[in-house]
Amino acid sequence: MSAPQGQGPTFRALVVQALSSVERGYDLLSPKFDHTGYRTSASVLDSVTGVLRPLGPFGSGLDVCCGTGAGMGVLRQVCRERITGVDFSAGMLAVGRARARAVPDTPRTDWVRADARSLPFGPVFDLAVSFGAFGHFLPRERPGLFAQVHSVLRPGGRFAFPIVAPARPGSRPYWSLLAFDTAMRVRNAVWRPPFVMYYRTFRLGDVWKELIGAGFEVELRPLEDLGRRADGSPRCRLVVATRPV
Repeated sequence: MSAPQGQGPTFRALVVQALSSVERGYDLLSPKFDHTGYRTSASVLDSVTGVLRPLGPFGSGLDVCCGTGAGMGVLRQVCRERITGVDFSAGMLAVGRARARAVPDTPRTDWVRADARSLPFGPVFDLAVSFGAFGHFLPRERPGLFAQVHSVLRPGGRFAFPIVAPARPGSRPYWSLLAFDTAMRVRNAVWRPPFVMYYRTFRLGDVWKELIGAGFEVELRPLEDLGRRADGSPRCRLVVATRPV
């Protein structure tokens, strides 16, 4: 998704963001974040909503690493009572909060500044979602992150997030992702503070094991609206992890 001319961040702004910490970088980017290609596309959000709707309705929902609130739009459609967005960027939360005021007839909505690795909630949610955030966590941090999400779900609660099929080795997307991750590793080796954003470390096999280790029961549901690859497999799946009753 390209940014409309004059609305997206300048190249200089993106460079400043990349040389900042993750938190500071998103604070700086927040006013124009929704005009970048980093925002989860409407097609993905709509497809996830379509799969979640038959599993609900849910009472309360949590958007983990909510940013400006793209996933909150999903929660508004499938939750009846209360929705909460949590993020550690005050700037991103401010944008999300301001835009949510213009949305009529929504469940009670809260915006909470906190680190997803230490969620400030008890087991009060029936559904948790997350979109596009997992690249900001190192693989060693994911088990703790998943354990935190497990701890804030009620028994029977679900944790859902989309995961894209890996790029075919040797394909253009494969080399693009490899180049990006390599550049980030070089940047973090020579510059402080680090900016953690790696696209190739979130592998389904590893994630499945980590979710099971956190106490979830895990299933995959194809996001059919997003199409299939040449071999017939889905381009994107929804991971649905359930806290057992």
